[in-house]
Amino acid sequence: MKWRTCYLLLLLGALGAARLTAQAGAAEKSTTSNEAMNPSGKAVVRVNGATLTDRDLLREMTAIFPYSRQHGGRFPKEMEADIRKGALQMMEFEELVYQEAQRRKMQVSASRLEQATNEFKKQLPSEQEFQNFLKTECQGSEKTLREKVRRSLLIEDFLNAEITQKAVVSGAELRHYYDLHKDRFYTPEQVRIQTISIGIPDNLSQQDDIKVRQRAEEVLGKAKATKNYEEFGMLAEKVSDDDWRVMMGDHKAISRKKMPPPVADVAFKMNPNQVSELIRAENSWCIVRLNEKIAAHQATYDEVKASLKRDMEGRKADGLRQALDRQLRKGAKVEEL
Repeated sequence: MKWRTCYLLLLLGALGAARLTAQAGAAEKSTTSNEAMNPSGKAVVRVNGATLTDRDLLREMTAIFPYSRQHGGRFPKEMEADIRKGALQMMEFEELVYQEAQRRKMQVSASRLEQATNEFKKQLPSEQEFQNFLKTECQGSEKTLREKVRRSLLIEDFLNAEITQKAVVSGAELRHYYDLHKDRFYTPEQVRIQTISIGIPDNLSQQDDIKVRQRAEEVLGKAKATKNYEEFGMLAEKVSDDDWRVMMGDHKAISRKKMPPPVADVAFKMNPNQVSELIRAENSWCIVRLNEKIAAHQATYDEVKASLKRDMEGRKADGLRQALDRQLRKGAKVEEL
């Protein structure tokens, strides 16, 4: 489960929820549920006595499934239960983080609070929109808005200290991981191919088997007559029996291990722009066009350093967040209503 560390995202989530609430009355019935899109301020969970409402729930559900904004705030019925569960967990986690930040007496300076509040106001397109937000989410009070901003900043600061900073991976750690797992950054020889497949049904009579072979031979003649990628691809779209036909028969870059052995044995010996003879592969006759050969490549440390850093820090941050969630829940009283 991911978290958001930006106070503007936290508050804009609430803004999105407020807009969806306003749209709820006009939304039409559909195949999706509308229970979650009509928040009334009803309590849905208490965390150590602090009450969180269905407005908070809608905000979190919208953050998890932002496409709901395009559908009047509705969520797919088959997904809504899982979205709601994830939203409740996130609400509880954020509240536990906020309470722990307060317990540690973390502070937000007045100047930073004022700047953040002003930045949030700038995200709103009009004064009327701002007033609607205040009325819906802050009981019409700018003081309440500033408290929401302060809460979001404290959550951001706490997560930055306990997760983001602790998840930083040093250059030495990155290099050690790369040296230890070089095989993970090795790409074997590949080929870029297009194929046309003529399906062979099970339990064919000898006569029908001959007919399938004759059809395959006819298609082979047409394939051999093609002059380039586009012509071969158009033929594949018309006559191929496999699902690759919708992609002009294009398999992109593919390694030997991911191909049927009879096809691989032929493809890796071909020259670019060459069309194969018929290849019997499993339950089909296959025709291959080789577009390119790609030599095996061992990615260098410099080539993978940036993506490796993102991946390692992401995994480390996820583990830290899960551990923090477990720690904060110990002894906490969480009541889902």
